[in-house]
Amino acid sequence: MHPRSNSHRHGDADSEAEASTSLPTTTGAPKETPLPWTQLSALLAVRLAEPINFALVMPFIYEMVEGFEVVKNPQDVSFYAGLLLTSYSICQAITIMYWGPLSDRIGRRPTLLMGLTGDLATFVLFGLSKSYKWAIITRSLNGLFAGNTAVVKSVVAEISDDSNRPRMMALLPLMWNIGVVAGSAIGGLLADPANQYPSIFGRFDILRTYPYLLPCLVGSLTTAMGLFVGLFKLKETLVIEPAVPDVVTQEAGIATEATPLVSTAPQQPGEQLSAHSMLSLLTPTSKFVMATNVLMCLAIAMGDQIYPIFAASAPADGGLGFSTRDIGISLSVSSVAVLYLQLVAYPKLAH
Repeated sequence: MHPRSNSHRHGDADSEAEASTSLPTTTGAPKETPLPWTQLSALLAVRLAEPINFALVMPFIYEMVEGFEVVKNPQDVSFYAGLLLTSYSICQAITIMYWGPLSDRIGRRPTLLMGLTGDLATFVLFGLSKSYKWAIITRSLNGLFAGNTAVVKSVVAEISDDSNRPRMMALLPLMWNIGVVAGSAIGGLLADPANQYPSIFGRFDILRTYPYLLPCLVGSLTTAMGLFVGLFKLKETLVIEPAVPDVVTQEAGIATEATPLVSTAPQQPGEQLSAHSMLSLLTPTSKFVMATNVLMCLAIAMGDQIYPIFAASAPADGGLGFSTRDIGISLSVSSVAVLYLQLVAYPKLAH
């Protein structure tokens, strides 16, 4: 009896072991959702416009301010050139917090198209600058419409899920660096074309009158492409679900099938809001991350703003004496190096 019983038990254990090994495992990593390239490609085309227009003016900004003859002392050109560059960033910082809420009200797609339209118009107007006052006004207006960054991130969050969102978010800084490479090259190679390439553009009087119109027009083609793609390919991603009222109408005072059995409104709104206030989000970790990001952005902005002025200044004034063409090429080379670090070096270090 006992041996037979033991063998039966061993048989049951073996059967259970075989059954357990035949069951499919569910502890593996979830499969990544394929990227929605139709929407994503349209979104990347929209994203590409802003960095090109941002970087395009860097190579010729010093020469442009110098040509306005707004200062008598050549050493003061650096100050006015820096002020012109800063006007874009200041106006962008003022309005970027409002583009997100605006997209929540009217939709992501209309907000993106509005920003691209304003960017296109103001950048062309900047290329028509013949005075410092006109240049700083149009550059400031250009910064006011440079708020698509926040909206683009919202769209990425809405067309992705937890499995593919990191990859999609990583494409945004990649497009920024590609745009900086292209914008720096366009600005350096096409500024003042009548003097740089007299055999080709010397006969066009408009390019002699407006020496920085051609690079601005070429850069605006990217914005126009993003506007075209966004107009015909980009779909609205914001979904607004209508709230279910607790009571149908105050006049009727009766409930229907749509009336919830339990009210969804908090009994003490003050306590609910205070628990989820902004101050509660400022944990030590988030403060450290924010402070690190601020310092990093400060260093990047200082390099972006200072280098073109330093490179264009005369050696007697402590600069490098680079031409507009040389500044554009050097900025493009440095941006290519950043692309290499982002695509090759950093992933190896991260793993």
